[in-house]
Amino acid sequence: MQFRSTRLALAVTAVLAATALGAGTLATAPAALAAGPVPGAAATPAQQADGLPVYPEGTDLAGVGPSGFLTYYFAQDTTKRLLWTPYDGGAPIPLQESDGDDWYAQGSDIAVRRSDETRRIGLRNMAAPAAPVVEIDLGALNADHVTVLGPTSVLAQLNKDDGTSELHVVTKNGATTTTRRIEGLPADAKDYFGPTARDGFAVVGYATGPEDRRTGGRAVIDLAAGTVTETYSATESWYDYRTLEFSASHITWYEYEAGTGGIIRSVDRRTREVKRTVLGAHTAEWYTALMGDWLIYGNPTSRVRAVSLTTGEIRDLLDSGSAAATASDGTAVVRGARASDGAGLFRIETAQDGTPKVTKVAVDGPLPALKIEEVHVPDTVDLDRTGGTATLGWTLSQRDARLDVTLTHTATGKEFRTRVDAPAEGTRFSFTWDGTIDGVDAPNGSYGVEAEATPLDGTGEPVYQGWLMKVVRAANPHDYTDNGSTDVLARDAGGVLWRDDLRDRPVDGTITSARRTQAGWGWQIYKQVEAVGDIAGDAVGDVVAADASGVLWHYLGKGDGTFAPRVRIGGGWGVYDKLTGGSDLNGDGRADLLATDTSGVLWLYKGTGSATAPFAARARVGGGWGVYNQVTSVGNITGTAAGDLVARDTSGVLWLYQGNGTGGVAPRVRIGGGWNAFTQLVGAGDVDSDGRPDLIAYGAGGTYVYASTGSATAPFSRRTTSLYAGEGTTFNTVA
Repeated sequence: MQFRSTRLALAVTAVLAATALGAGTLATAPAALAAGPVPGAAATPAQQADGLPVYPEGTDLAGVGPSGFLTYYFAQDTTKRLLWTPYDGGAPIPLQESDGDDWYAQGSDIAVRRSDETRRIGLRNMAAPAAPVVEIDLGALNADHVTVLGPTSVLAQLNKDDGTSELHVVTKNGATTTTRRIEGLPADAKDYFGPTARDGFAVVGYATGPEDRRTGGRAVIDLAAGTVTETYSATESWYDYRTLEFSASHITWYEYEAGTGGIIRSVDRRTREVKRTVLGAHTAEWYTALMGDWLIYGNPTSRVRAVSLTTGEIRDLLDSGSAAATASDGTAVVRGARASDGAGLFRIETAQDGTPKVTKVAVDGPLPALKIEEVHVPDTVDLDRTGGTATLGWTLSQRDARLDVTLTHTATGKEFRTRVDAPAEGTRFSFTWDGTIDGVDAPNGSYGVEAEATPLDGTGEPVYQGWLMKVVRAANPHDYTDNGSTDVLARDAGGVLWRDDLRDRPVDGTITSARRTQAGWGWQIYKQVEAVGDIAGDAVGDVVAADASGVLWHYLGKGDGTFAPRVRIGGGWGVYDKLTGGSDLNGDGRADLLATDTSGVLWLYKGTGSATAPFAARARVGGGWGVYNQVTSVGNITGTAAGDLVARDTSGVLWLYQGNGTGGVAPRVRIGGGWNAFTQLVGAGDVDSDGRPDLIAYGAGGTYVYASTGSATAPFSRRTTSLYAGEGTTFNTVA
């Protein structure tokens, strides 16, 4: 759907004005956010009191069955929209039409989907609509559909290579399609057609003879025996074939007589007496239905009447009508109206005295408008607490709809879109958002949540609902995009700085990069580049870089993956051969910077939280640090008083120094050897969202994530990562 920014802005404003409900609340939407008005109101109280289903205004009758009726109309996009409405008051069921397909119901509860191009048909039993559609490929049999026999079988004309045809029962059971030939038909019969079978019998029309002298025929078929039991001749074979009908006593069909117009030819099946009932001008849009020995007929400008094919008696049934059909239970259904109870759908059946009895079974009116009745969207979702996902839902007034959802980050305009299909049961439409947009963890902050609900049958207009949801996560000192996930910086030989935005959680057990973005160029002027966490007090990670002249520069993270123009911190930093930052060594809640000078003394620069003067005067931590070629701030990995350090000596042994909370460190603890395989050790914040900061080790032999365990004696557990796979010598700095 196209995002409607004006509608969303109004919705967001309304939410801001409403009383906050608190995180995780499942709430009915405020009145200010109620779905907009939809043309066409629900049925009037009088109609509702009738307890009858609604015949949708503006639609045409596409067929009837004993349990319901099928209607259709053409939408503005020219697609045909079909709706099955049960008589028992159940919800109307839309039938989805594909290109080249059409649905119809010819007297039974079996809705038939037919494709003239592929000759594939689908049979859906609307008396049990949850049952799967039975698909029959008549094209594979070189066959054409004639009529439906039941939920799994049809009559079909099989076309032979010599130009002749045979009539077969085609049945689909599971994956198996079987055919059975009907015996007793003329050898040259073709162009079969007929109404839905009933009571074990079917009637078909057909043509025989040469193309220039074709005559018509009608045949009654005993389906169990597979043979023809009765035959009748007809002057025309195909003229308005839909009017071929049969009952226990009669067979009828439409014919045209020059100078007279349309007539109904009827045959008494017991006496074989043939009669003609004159309808009138062929252009008058006549409709007919057969109920026992009563022929029901009319056109849009006349009354609906019934004539007894036995006695000739004529009765008025309705004041007006526009369509009629016969159901397989022997009743007729007419779309019409009468003064006593208005317009709608009327069932005509045989009363005890043998005369037609008329009962209204559906009322004319618009279908109830689709509504979004409840919103189940939390005001705040903490993705650290929910495992990175959020379940959003909406309760609709009906299930036969689809829901298009757009989440828009109000600060950046980034969007997530999805379509939610109807649930298997109930009317709550919900989906679980994985917390990403285009495969990257979505940024924190406010989101406009817009839902657009559309009826599947195409009636009415879409309805909307807007909500405001806040996404939060714990701050990650190594996050430059405000999405909770670690961003790793790497400088290549050309001085280009790249940023890999890692996924906030492992994907199939592996730490992966969601996206790599160029973060800057010209960084070859710096001897050292170090990620130092949030040193400016704005919850976004920052970077410091020391140039060849010993000047230290501050790059303030902007929270969108970019940095503000550099700001000079000061000179004299050329005396340090190693810089590391990001840990809070003194326990004051701010990230600190550590530096070792060429004589092996470790110095602490406490963070101030000021962007203009981010560090206090240095304080000596201790000497003897010249034995290490890597010193890395890793954050509080052991759960003690303050941030910790790891240091690698020249023989490749890695040592842990736990911060004591006063700016110093506890005595070192040996972690293990073999760490000289890596050129860079990076304190990367919480990479796997387990609440503890982790370490990334980069080298020619591969890159690994060392997830912290919380133990001082065995602080790391190695995990695989696709980060920098095959790029172990591409970058000279990783931070």
